[in-house]
Amino acid sequence: MPDLGWIHILVAQAEGQQPEPPGGALSFLPPLIIMFLIFYFVLIRPEQKKQAKARQMLNELKEGENIVTLSGIHGTIKKIKDDVVTLQIADNVRIKIERSAIGRVKGTSESRPEGKKDKDKDKDKDKETDKDEKDKE
Repeated sequence: MPDLGWIHILVAQAEGQQPEPPGGALSFLPPLIIMFLIFYFVLIRPEQKKQAKARQMLNELKEGENIVTLSGIHGTIKKIKDDVVTLQIADNVRIKIERSAIGRVKGTSESRPEGKKDKDKDKDKDKETDKDEKDKE
């Protein structure tokens, strides 16, 4: 008996249908799984780690730390109450912000008093200027 499998293909094409591809319906599954794994390791997992690190930083905030808000305001934490943080941004100027608005921690103010920072920077600049002038001579 002759093989008439090709007739089935011709009939399907004449009716406007595509013949079923070889390999069945499961042949598309491995590339789909590979694409999902690539997305997971390139996009999803690093973002989860970043969020966990930010959450940990916000939970470990303490009074006296110098911080920078997401909007770029620099200040020192004076009080923490639940999700509200009171920042001192200048002498006798305090603002209240949400804990989630804190972008990063710069350090603690106890490690180096605020007034000394500016004086030390000026001294360092003066030393550099003196060195430059001596090198030119």
